[in-house]
Amino acid sequence: MQRTPLLTSSLIEHAGCNHATTEIVSRSTDGALERSTWGEVARRSRRVANMLARLGAYAGERIVTLAWNRTAHLELYFGVTGSGVVLNTVNPRLFTGQIRFCE
Repeated sequence: MQRTPLLTSSLIEHAGCNHATTEIVSRSTDGALERSTWGEVARRSRRVANMLARLGAYAGERIVTLAWNRTAHLELYFGVTGSGVVLNTVNPRLFTGQIRFCE
């Protein structure tokens, strides 16, 4: 058995501490490569979690993101779920009516 619960916040902390300089590469919508590291993603994910707390988001509340699969969305994934808030990712390719249905 594990001594600590398996949480997404634990995963990003582990990556930030033990793989801080490992590079993450994604492609922006214009085709340019974006480079980051696990250390940077961990730091920005903590900023997301802190911002949600300042805005009054509480554990169990739902947050919807409409973003392309790139580094910024990875930061949202860890920041939102790491703060105990539920993350619902919506595909940007959906039509407006389909997105409204997902909310």
